Amino acid sequence: MNLSRLFLIFTGVFTISGFVAADQTSEVFEKKISETLHLDYLLSLPDGYQSDTNKKWPLVVFLHGSGERGTDVNLVAKHGPPKLVAEGKQFPFILASPQCPKDSWWSQQPVLELIDFIETKYRVDPSRVYLTGLSMGGYGTWEFACRAPERFAAIVPICGGGVPYRVRSLAQVPVWVFHGGKDTVVPLEESSRLVDVLKKIGNEQVKFTIDPEAGHDSWSKAYADSALYDWLLAQSLKPPVPVAQ
Repeated sequence: MNLSRLFLIFTGVFTISGFVAADQTSEVFEKKISETLHLDYLLSLPDGYQSDTNKKWPLVVFLHGSGERGTDVNLVAKHGPPKLVAEGKQFPFILASPQCPKDSWWSQQPVLELIDFIETKYRVDPSRVYLTGLSMGGYGTWEFACRAPERFAAIVPICGGGVPYRVRSLAQVPVWVFHGGKDTVVPLEESSRLVDVLKKIGNEQVKFTIDPEAGHDSWSKAYADSALYDWLLAQSLKPPVPVAQ
């Protein structure tokens, strides 16, 4: 094999010039308001995005766990959908995976502003924006969905938790919750009590999957299952009902 061919293979597999993988790039969101908002993130565009310039695409935003915080955005590809992309998986949606800074929490980060930015920069279908995350990112998924339930066509929090009374705002949001039955880091109750609230307020679009033998890593199995993405992409925001005059 000649050196030119070897170089092409090398650059297609490993990080070079901002590329984390062949179809995933490191990007920066920054906006100056009263303070500077900043998030580094990994971005994956679906096959066909560049060629079909009229099509709008679903957007999935993935929030990582506490172990991937920091300043090296490549850490975000350790788990979840960005890991699958780095391994060669192709998804039929835009995938944005921001990185939470060290010693910070998702609730303190401009995730909603990042989504606004992505919607203006890329061809996003605003009726098909989805949020998912694991562990600390599971908490973040509940948090931002409660802040802006009208923004998300569906959410998938994995081994996370939140404040029960706040999830009452998600009565109309499709939710698929995953948790490990043997999770000793984030107890199963953290998810089950939120699911109970959703059911009590009449959310008929909530699903709850408990992996009875899984510990804290209930996400590997969940994100590897194509059924999750089939369900997710089948959800869309309903058009507003006209007000009678």
